[in-house]
Parts: sequence; structure tokens; C-alpha cells
Amino acid sequence: MPQRVIVDVDTGIDDSLALVFLLASPDAEILGIASTAGNVGVDRVAANNLGWLDLCRAPDIEVAVGSTLPLVIPLVTTEDTHGPHGIGYAELPPSARPLSTRSASDMWVDLARKHPGDAVGLVTGPLTNLALALRKEPALPQLLKRLVIMGGAFNYAGNTKPTTEWNISVDPEAAKIVFDAFSAAPADRRPIVCSLDITETIEMKSEHLERLARRAGSVPAETISVDEDATVRSRASNPLIRQLSDAVRFYMEFHRDHDQGFLSHMHDPFAAAVALDPSLVRTKPATVDVELTGTLTRGMTVADLAGMWGREPNVDIASQTDPAAFFDLLIERVGSFAGELYPPNSEDAS
Repeated sequence: MPQRVIVDVDTGIDDSLALVFLLASPDAEILGIASTAGNVGVDRVAANNLGWLDLCRAPDIEVAVGSTLPLVIPLVTTEDTHGPHGIGYAELPPSARPLSTRSASDMWVDLARKHPGDAVGLVTGPLTNLALALRKEPALPQLLKRLVIMGGAFNYAGNTKPTTEWNISVDPEAAKIVFDAFSAAPADRRPIVCSLDITETIEMKSEHLERLARRAGSVPAETISVDEDATVRSRASNPLIRQLSDAVRFYMEFHRDHDQGFLSHMHDPFAAAVALDPSLVRTKPATVDVELTGTLTRGMTVADLAGMWGREPNVDIASQTDPAAFFDLLIERVGSFAGELYPPNSEDAS
């Protein structure tokens, strides 16, 4: 049976690829998609989610809108990283699909109650929606089969402030609520946290996009060069490959411009893969808390690995993986999916 998944995203370039990966995975059934404010505003996030569902010719999947703001602080978005619409250079037409009539937090609660012990939660954006859902249903840690979070940094430099990862920094109060609440999760259902320590080893490069296009049977051969002008766009015949390539190209340029190399860190697709198959990572149990009052460290995720606080572990931190194996999986699934949706000789592949 496919793994049922509740997805919470702030779409986002790497969130986009995470969604496509799940849609391409025969072992995944997306129960609902919660849109959260983060990379861009929540309405834009929801529009992006609907647009990717259209492009992937997905069945009817509920897309719910979450809070427009974090719990306490003003919203800060990151268009410089993900583009003005959150999806880089990709251009998705407006969707005719309707948005859900229930809020993202209500959707979390309703789906978890409907599928007790069976649904995996995946959060690749700020934890605002899940924190609000926990206020409505404190039993969520017992109702979910598992939770996978992309967020945090442990003994590792942040990507927003010196010690702070982006998703946590957008809404630190929400993150603390979630980590505190999941202290009540059974030991075999502790959340898996995919932090920067591991997700920044998941480096997507030009050759990965080229392999993805080949797998889909797209022509001409996809090439992306660090020397190309910023106005260059993909000429891939496969529409899904073309949009993904243009999205990721923007992300690669951002990393290049910040002296990280011509690559893109695929934080969120990696977390999506872990949600379906936890054996992709080795983990370390830890007690994690979130700093809310530090002058220099607000939003920092602090991990007690040695039991110094005298509190039981509330998460398992992903610590080791095989990036090459992950990219093999991603390319096989998404490339094959794109080729099946838009066969090379079809009218749509143009």
C-alpha cells in the first residue's frame, strides 16, 4: 500500500521538486497539501501548489491555505533566493483547481484523525500550520505514524543567521511548540529532523538536470552552464522538465552568487524521500529545543545529545546518508514520471 502523506510546504523551488517527487512516487499517496507562508506569501504558495498539480496532471488533491503570518513575529520572505513568485524562472499558468474550504491547520487535524497511526506528516517550510493544529488537537503526536521535518542546524552554521536555519527562523515560536509537543510521541515515532547538517550535502548540479532530461526522453539535450547569461531558459521538449530546469537554474545562480558553487541544495526533496523511506538516513536521538530569547541566537535549534537536560529524546536527527543514491532515486522517479506524462513524440512534448 502507498504511504499516506500530509504535506506542508512553503513552495519554494526545492519544495516544488519535493512535491513532484511525491507525485512521481508509486509508494506515496498525498492526502492533502498545507500551504504555509515562508519563501513567499501564503497565497502565492497555494497558487504554486495548484500550478504544479496541474503540470503533473495530478488527481484532485486538497490544497489548504494556512496562516498569513507566523505566530508572533512579522513574516519575512525570501524572494532573492526563490524568485518573485517562489519558483525561480519557472512560469506556471493560473490554475482552475479550487482551494480547500478548510484551513491548513484544520486539514492537519482532520486527516490525522481520519487515518490514525497511518499518515506521515512532512513539513518542508515553517512549522506554523502544525503548531496551530497542535493547539486544536494535542494528540497529533500519537495520531501520526511519523513526522519528518526539514529544518534546523546542529553544531553547523545557519543559512539565515550565524546559528539559524531559514524554516525555523521564520517562526521560532511555532518550532518550539512542535518540538515540545512531540516529546509525547512514542520512541518509535519520534520525528526525523533533516537539518542543514545533512541537507547541504544534497547538492544538485548541472549534470543531475541533464540526467533528468535524458531519463524523460526530452530533447534537445539539456545543458546548464555557469557561464550562461541569466536570460537563458530551458529548451527542453518535456514541459515538466522545462519548468523544473528553469526553477532550479535560478536556485543554482543564487548559490553561485553567494560563493557556494554553481549548485542547489535540495533540502526538501531529500526530506520527502526520507518521509517515504526512513532507511535512507542514519539518525541520532536527541532532545531538541528552540532558543527564543537569545540576543544573537534567537531561532537556534539546540540539541542535547548527551542527556544533560535530563529530558527524554524528542527527535531523531538525520546524520548520515548517501547523496548519490538519493539523486539516482530522484532522477529515476521524476524523469520516468515526466516521460510518462509527456511522451517524447506527443503533441504536449514541445
